[in-house]
Amino acid sequence: MTSKHLHARELGTFLRARRSRLRPQDVGLEPGGRRKVPGLRREELALLAGLSTDYYQRMEQGREVRPSDDLLDALASALNLDDEERRHLFALADAVRRGRPEAQDPGSQDSVPAATRHLLQTMGTPAFVLSRHLDVLAWNRPAEALLGHPAGVRPEQRNLLLALFLDPSVRSRCAHWESFATQYISMLRATVAADPSHPRGTAIVGELSIRSADFRRLWDQYDVHAPVQGRKVFHREGIGDITVDWATYPLPGSPGPVLMVYTAEPGSVDAERLRRLGALST
Repeated sequence: MTSKHLHARELGTFLRARRSRLRPQDVGLEPGGRRKVPGLRREELALLAGLSTDYYQRMEQGREVRPSDDLLDALASALNLDDEERRHLFALADAVRRGRPEAQDPGSQDSVPAATRHLLQTMGTPAFVLSRHLDVLAWNRPAEALLGHPAGVRPEQRNLLLALFLDPSVRSRCAHWESFATQYISMLRATVAADPSHPRGTAIVGELSIRSADFRRLWDQYDVHAPVQGRKVFHREGIGDITVDWATYPLPGSPGPVLMVYTAEPGSVDAERLRRLGALST
């Protein structure tokens, strides 16, 4: 399948996901009779956006179309997209128009500079480096204490999403597990949308789709709200719940890995629990 077809298919998947979440009453339509599937019908959405049902159907089916910006604006309004979802729609359509982005050296995208590795080892708080596909590339001892020891996992399985969905011990450490999973899926969604033919993205999504019903459910929601900071709660036996703030920091080079750092407010109960956890691990 060509790059343009892959991008067009991704655009169609996004449109279907957003159409399915809308009810007729959400957009001022009468519900009508019983519906076989949730959400608006294609012809209803096409009517709201002011385009033919056939054209909209071809967009959802991933057949090569090149919608204008005015048409995309109309679709975004009809689908009640927020600002981030609207930007994602335009980015997908632009990828269809441009085709495959200029090839980059895949090795350079997942490399961790020596200076970053040195920085990790000097940090007294959990931190690790993630690839664009959420592979864990480097980490420090506090991260091992909080999350487990990645070195004991095969490199191809050393991935946050694979761990969250397939490793019960990781899942048990994450309070509000579905919130964790949704955030990471949103990050991977953005990466896959930018390069749907990348073999690593294909492998991760393929394995999780086969092995996890939870992943299939959350992936089909097509959430594009990928935060760069937030708050998480971890549970560790014998220690209790530990609330940390997290943030991601891009490393030099674009696109490439990011540094994810977990911090607890100095002097707080959570900071003390992080310290105790590190001491027990040592």
